[in-house]
Amino acid sequence: MTTIEHDELGVPEDAMRRLAQMRPGQPTSLFTSDLSVNEFLLVREAGFRPLGLVLGSSIYHVGIQVGRWSQNQELDKLTEAMYHARELAMTRMEAEAAALGADGVVGVRLDIEFKEFGNDLAEFIAVGTAVGADDPPPSGTWRNNEGKPFTSDLSGQDFWTLIQAGYAPLGMVMGSCVYHIAHQGVRRMMGNIGQNVEIPQYTEAFYDARELAMSRMQAEAERLSAEGIVGVALRSLAHTWGGHTTEFFAIGTAVRPLRADHVITRPGLVLPLTDR
Repeated sequence: MTTIEHDELGVPEDAMRRLAQMRPGQPTSLFTSDLSVNEFLLVREAGFRPLGLVLGSSIYHVGIQVGRWSQNQELDKLTEAMYHARELAMTRMEAEAAALGADGVVGVRLDIEFKEFGNDLAEFIAVGTAVGADDPPPSGTWRNNEGKPFTSDLSGQDFWTLIQAGYAPLGMVMGSCVYHIAHQGVRRMMGNIGQNVEIPQYTEAFYDARELAMSRMQAEAERLSAEGIVGVALRSLAHTWGGHTTEFFAIGTAVRPLRADHVITRPGLVLPLTDR
């Protein structure tokens, strides 16, 4: 990838200079990582060496969209904003990994922090450890079908187990849905006082919003030709919109098989030899 392409992605020059010094073979090369000691050792045991900490950031102005007071509905403009901002952060992190010659990024964290210095300003940040493989897989490359380094939010332990079982990560996939949940009328609220009763409009809203987020995550995995998605987390994030507008966010790691058999090594019992 050329310098111009990195500039177009929004990766700053200072980052590119740092990454150039960290590339394997450079006199001053050393790796940085936010993996714990155990995770680092398990990633090495899986056949990957850390190359450096990579990140992508986007400070994004999230616009305003108001839902109808008494209607369940997706707020598509806000959904689009949350999607685009996360994609910018992820793409820049992937660009940094590519600059290191990485095969993938492990232990990815994708966070949002709303800022105090501007209304509706939020920083979307993706951080992970770029890794290079000691050996190619049977398919010839660890990169995904888009030619990008794989990304995974699995822990070091889960990453090691996945590789040992004959699977490889393709990429983090996500689905988002910002949804306005209708208010109840005063008469209905008064009628529910003191009763055990389902609130159908709330149930329908949460159900629909989660299904939209899940289906979009699955669509991303299908574009990567994944066999499945592991480590799925389904979150409800209110952010700064108040109680009746919530983002439903689904995220996981899309995977593909490395071989036909998927035998997992049985854990063994280890007894200490000391008397303590």
